[in-house]
Amino acid sequence: MSISDSIIEQFTEDQGAHYEPYGWHHWPAYPWMAYQFRRALGETQEGGGSVSECFQAASRMVPGDRESWHREWLTVAERNDRRGNAAEAAGHVHTAKACWLRSVDYYRSAEFWLAADDPRRLEVFAKCEAAFQKAGRYFTPPVERVEVPYENGQFLSAYFIKARTGDPKQPVLIGFGGLDSFKEELLFMVGNGALSRGMSCLLVDGPGQGATLRKLRIPTRVDYEVPVARCIDYLETRPDVDMTRIAVSGSSLGGYYAARAGAFEHRLAAVVSHGAIWNLVEFWQGWGEGHALAGHIKWVFGTETMAAALDKCQDFKLEGVIENIQCPYLILHGGHDVLGVRQAEQTYEYARAHGVAVTLKLLSQEETGAEHCQHDNPTLGMEHMADWLTEVFRIDERRTVLSQAGQA
Repeated sequence: MSISDSIIEQFTEDQGAHYEPYGWHHWPAYPWMAYQFRRALGETQEGGGSVSECFQAASRMVPGDRESWHREWLTVAERNDRRGNAAEAAGHVHTAKACWLRSVDYYRSAEFWLAADDPRRLEVFAKCEAAFQKAGRYFTPPVERVEVPYENGQFLSAYFIKARTGDPKQPVLIGFGGLDSFKEELLFMVGNGALSRGMSCLLVDGPGQGATLRKLRIPTRVDYEVPVARCIDYLETRPDVDMTRIAVSGSSLGGYYAARAGAFEHRLAAVVSHGAIWNLVEFWQGWGEGHALAGHIKWVFGTETMAAALDKCQDFKLEGVIENIQCPYLILHGGHDVLGVRQAEQTYEYARAHGVAVTLKLLSQEETGAEHCQHDNPTLGMEHMADWLTEVFRIDERRTVLSQAGQA
C-alpha cells in the first residue's frame, strides 16, 4: 500500500514567484530547484546567508540551469569568504565569523547540483569545511574538529560544539543530516537552538553524508544505530558530557536514522525525527533514473542504478523497529511538507499504538515552518525541537541564560 502524498512535482496554477503554504516558491516550473532555494533562503535567518544575497544570486541564474545555480552561489560564497579573511586580518573577528558562516551555506548550495564525480564537488565541499572551521575559531568556546572512531580504522568527521555554560557536565545533542544535508548545515537546522539552551552539540557526517561520503566514500547503511553507538562511545571519553542526557536528532532521511538508532541504542535519553520516514521504498515510489535526485541517491547508497538503490533501501522501514524505543520520541514535521505528511502520521500512530512515549508536532501554514524540515522557517523548527529537549532534560533555561552571561 502506498502512503506517499508528495506534492513537490504538482505544478502550481500561479507560474510566477509567489508564496505557498510551504513557503516562498521562486521557480514553480522547476519545483525541485525552487525547494532548494527555499532551503537556502530560510537558513539566512540562522546566520547561513543573507536574504538580499540569496535573491541576488537567484536573479542571475537561468531557471532550471544547474551550471548557473553553481556559478551564482559560488560567487556569493567566495565573496563572503574573502571578506571574512580581510575582516580577520583587520582584527574585525565578529564580521569575519559572520561572513564565513554565510559562505558555508552558499558553498553548500553551490555544491548541491553537481554530479557526484564532478571534481568541483569535492573542491567546493573543502571550501565549505574550511570556512566553517575558520568561523569555529571564534565560537565561545571554539569549535572542536572531531574524528569519531568508526570501523576498519576509519573515522566519522564531526564537530563538537560546547554550550557556553559553567556546568562541568552538559547534555549533548548528536545531530545527523539526511540524504543531502551534512554537518556544517546542521548548525542552521538544529545546532543553534540546542546551544542557546545549554546543550552541547556533536554534529556528524554519518555514512552516506558529507565528508564521510565525499572523502572516505562510505555509503549509507540501514542499521544507523552502529554509527550512533560510535558517537556515544566517543562522548563517553569526554569529562564534560552528562551521559544520562544524550539525544539524537536526524533530519529528513535522518529522521529514519534517528528512530532506528533510538530503537537499538538505549544509552539515548531522547530521540528526534526532524522529518519522519516510515518506509523509504514507499516514500520514493516512482522515483526512477530521470528523477532530479537520482544521481545523489545512487551516490549515497553506493549503487550504479536507481533500481539497485531502491532494492537496497527495502529494509529502511520502521515497522517492527520503533516499538523498541524506550525514551521520549519527538516527530517534528511540516504540515504542508512538499515531500508528504502521511509518513509522519503513520510513524506516530504506530509508535503510539506500541506504547512509545511519542509526540507529534505538525507545523501549520499559518504559523509557518510547514515545509520539509521547516526549511521555510528553520528558527521555528529549532524552537519546537529545543524546547521539547529542555523539558525532557529538565533544563532550567533562566539559569542557563544567567550562566551564559557569566561565561561572557
